Amino acid sequence: MTDAAWAAILAGMRAKLISSALAAAFALTAPAIGAPTSLLPTQPEAAQAPARLAPLAADSAWTPRFEAAADELTAALQSRDEARWAPLLGGRWLAAADRERIKALLRDPDSPFGQALFAGGSPRRAIFGWSAPASLNAEERAAIEAGKEAEALICWSADGQGSWPVTADEADNRSGRRYACARIAYSIRGAKPAWRAFIEQGDGGAMADARAPA
Repeated sequence: MTDAAWAAILAGMRAKLISSALAAAFALTAPAIGAPTSLLPTQPEAAQAPARLAPLAADSAWTPRFEAAADELTAALQSRDEARWAPLLGGRWLAAADRERIKALLRDPDSPFGQALFAGGSPRRAIFGWSAPASLNAEERAAIEAGKEAEALICWSADGQGSWPVTADEADNRSGRRYACARIAYSIRGAKPAWRAFIEQGDGGAMADARAPA
């Protein structure tokens, strides 16, 4: 795949967000029989509320893909080796300012990543997607389930009693969070599956708005 083609894939994956195939990864428990079964949660959401997070279902086709990506990303971040984590976070497309920001997060023992990944022991890990709105019709659900792109949040915590983010605005890696999160955008278009991780900070509300269903 050429650099230009991969860049186009990344741009499309960021723009589509929930309205793309990400919801295919975010199933609740499916019935034992019946085909085809919807992979989407059906709980209604309050109007204009931030998109709520939902754990990936064990039987989703996307779950092993995101688990493998999370394993690779976890090991790279815990190494603190820029040569390992930078390619997973965009490589040549990762801005210099973002490189420095991520290095600072990994060095600082009081940052969310310092607390989650370097506080001792094996961190807990969870993988979340965004709940799809109940207003989707059957055609829209089928289009999502048949998609080739998905996104999920990978979160870590060293706090065995701690909670996880409920909405995307709580996965903002702000100072004081007891967990750290990265977003993984995954594509199975083309001959070889590909993914990129993003570590974001800043205004949590802005992050949530960007991922709300269209």
